Amino acid sequence: MHIRIISPSGAIDPVFIDQAAARLRSWGHEVSEGTHARAHWGRFAGTDEERLEDIQDAMQDPSVDAILCSRGGYGLQRIIDRVPNITKPVIGFSDITALHQLSTINCQLSIHAVMCKHIATLPEDSEPIAALRRVLEGKSVEYHIAPHPLNRYGEATAPVIGGNLSVLYGLQGTPYSLQQSAISSQAPILLIEDVGERHYHIDRMIRNLKMSGVLGHLGGLIVGQFSECEDDPGMNCTVYETIKEAVADYDYPVLFNAPFGHVEHNMPIWLGKEAQLSVTAEGSVLRTVPLSPAL
Repeated sequence: MHIRIISPSGAIDPVFIDQAAARLRSWGHEVSEGTHARAHWGRFAGTDEERLEDIQDAMQDPSVDAILCSRGGYGLQRIIDRVPNITKPVIGFSDITALHQLSTINCQLSIHAVMCKHIATLPEDSEPIAALRRVLEGKSVEYHIAPHPLNRYGEATAPVIGGNLSVLYGLQGTPYSLQQSAISSQAPILLIEDVGERHYHIDRMIRNLKMSGVLGHLGGLIVGQFSECEDDPGMNCTVYETIKEAVADYDYPVLFNAPFGHVEHNMPIWLGKEAQLSVTAEGSVLRTVPLSPAL
């Protein structure tokens, strides 16, 4: 498989690009990189035009099978309205959620997963790296997740959508909103995660998703890691309890403390692809069927 590395958001230490590319090549993949993947323009990996150019080139190059975003940060909100239709899988998380949204709206598959820094630095036998390798080989993934006291039991089989809550919130009211991505999927499973947000900001964002009707049209909810999001005593509950309260009116399964987000143990999951979610008192199982053939 030919993987193109681009930097559509924040600037990255080029050492991580080199090391990630070396690991991907050791798995048998061909790796190339965008013209501006190593660029710096303030906090961004190049100007808006340069980052957009690398996205367009990767989408239009018929030899490229998948696109690995080198890192997140911030930047896609500035150019998402000029990004061409997504035509191949995009790999990444955090700010890359904007591209995942466009991919889902285009009825394409994408992969919420670690990016260059973690591909470069995590041990070969670590679970996120081993699982990413399986995903890139077109194999199934299945996660067994410990029980959580806030979980709501049930089962759902539907495509997974979503990603970073702050990015999703910033896309509400635009052509790239969650409402638009749900058009092609009846009652999807929504994945949310975040980092470094104040507790009341999270409450504001999740309430937006409720008032806009997003939470009422789901088949399931996966609540990933809310890293560095401290519980605010003034909110009279924890961050996770804030989310539970927002979905209290619905009856679909809700899985808390899932292994997705701004942590080293950030497991890959297909977006736009049907998954099977089972939440029980004994624990939860989340699985996707393999692709055939591989990417």
